[in-house]
Amino acid sequence: MHVKTDTTRGLVLLVDDNPANLKILYETLNGRGYKLLVADSGAKALSIAQKMQPELILLDIMMPGMDGYEVCRRLQQNGLTESVSVVFLSALDDTDAKVLGFELGGVDYISKPFQVKEVIARVDTHLRLRLLEKALGQQNKELLIDNSSILRAMGEGIYGLDKSGQIIFANPAACRANQCEVDTLLGQRFVELQFSGRGAAPGQSSGAATEFDHERMIRHVEKAMADDESIRVEQALFFRPAGGFFPASFQLTIVPDSASSTHAVVVFRDISDKLAQDRELEQARLKLEAQRAQLTHVSRLSTMGEMAAGIAHEVNQPLTAIVNYARLASRQLVSLKNRVTATRELEAAAETLEKIEQQSLRASDVIQHIRDFVRKPTEGKARLSATELADAIIQLTGIEAKQHAMTLKVDIDPSLPELRVEAIQIQQVALNLLRNAMEASLSTASNTVHFRVYHDKAGDNHVHFEIEDRGSGVTEENQPFLFNPFFTTKKTGMGIGLTLCQNIVQAHGGRIGYQPAKQNDPAVESGSLFWFSLPVLAE
Repeated sequence: MHVKTDTTRGLVLLVDDNPANLKILYETLNGRGYKLLVADSGAKALSIAQKMQPELILLDIMMPGMDGYEVCRRLQQNGLTESVSVVFLSALDDTDAKVLGFELGGVDYISKPFQVKEVIARVDTHLRLRLLEKALGQQNKELLIDNSSILRAMGEGIYGLDKSGQIIFANPAACRANQCEVDTLLGQRFVELQFSGRGAAPGQSSGAATEFDHERMIRHVEKAMADDESIRVEQALFFRPAGGFFPASFQLTIVPDSASSTHAVVVFRDISDKLAQDRELEQARLKLEAQRAQLTHVSRLSTMGEMAAGIAHEVNQPLTAIVNYARLASRQLVSLKNRVTATRELEAAAETLEKIEQQSLRASDVIQHIRDFVRKPTEGKARLSATELADAIIQLTGIEAKQHAMTLKVDIDPSLPELRVEAIQIQQVALNLLRNAMEASLSTASNTVHFRVYHDKAGDNHVHFEIEDRGSGVTEENQPFLFNPFFTTKKTGMGIGLTLCQNIVQAHGGRIGYQPAKQNDPAVESGSLFWFSLPVLAE
């Protein structure tokens, strides 16, 4: 580093009680660009030095009253003059006297009688050194100011630590992250401040803070300090002095061979925003995976739809044959009634065959709906009594209820109006909801499913169908997704049942929904209530 000096501004103080010596020194140095001051006693020398603060003093040792040693000692004790360069003047050629002068802070020694060239050379050398030292000092101050400005402007928190780990410097970003003033941080040990949680408010160190191993982190940092090793930690949890905590990454760097009191530097960053972004990215990734799985599922269902058309055609033929055979057997039984005495058994057999025919016809209708679903059929709604629709649903549900040893508790409004619906589709909706209710109840002590149908004349003028169970219910987090395609909590479910129910009901101009059973009856601890409503046929 090159530092420019200006010797013309060098100020030199000449001190000697002998006027002749002062004259020689003055005449020797005058005209060489120095600014010269003179004093004939130690007291005057101290007064001038404090006032003018020269760069160099040529100081006679042997003076009355106050000798040169005492003057030098007092110069060193004064903050304004402690950095002045002192060159002792003496006729003594005593080694001990010279050593004492150096011990008191002198930088050189000139013997009397003076040699002009020696005086000029030594003055010029020490004055240049002093001016260079002052220039370097000024540059160091400017660098310190620049460095301080940089540290204060940085967004990362910065600590300077001494050998014991105490914080001796903290920048404004460190104060902002800890939500405190700088005086709160200075003097505290880094590990105790950020990892002990001594200042945390009650209840603030719960949750995430308890999951982070602060004791292990304290040992890790203290070992690094003791071994003079730098470390980096990607994710830690810093306690704040007034309570609370924040996630942070930090790096502790040991300062090698530092002449200052700073042994290590800690640079840390609040990573709350980064973690939030990471969580958002993870949620987006999971959502994308779910969408990919859903697309795969849709593709699989599309293939199944194509297969369903062929299956419907193939299955419909044997069902038609079953219906025809059942009808033939029924006619044959009727002809036997007049010739056989066991009419009761024949009537029972005829009733059984009639049920076979009904169920075969219903299966055929279901197959037809599969075909229609694939082909997007035209509307086939018909005028129907809501009571007849409810009775058909109860009759169809009775078989499954017996198979599951379930009790179907029915509450049907006796004066239900007429609807305009496609009966098979509405039956499918009700049967799907009733079947779900029975399956939910199997895992509980309750074996009762409630089925209610009523007409809300004063409200929306809809016929309401309610299916209620006492199962475990639906968790609050899953409720918003119940009617989403392919959403299911069943291990073997496809997740399209409730979606199809919703599509059917909405196609009839109705509504469908869910609510916890306890919302309908506060005394109930668990369970689900699914409902759908259909508009009354306009007269």
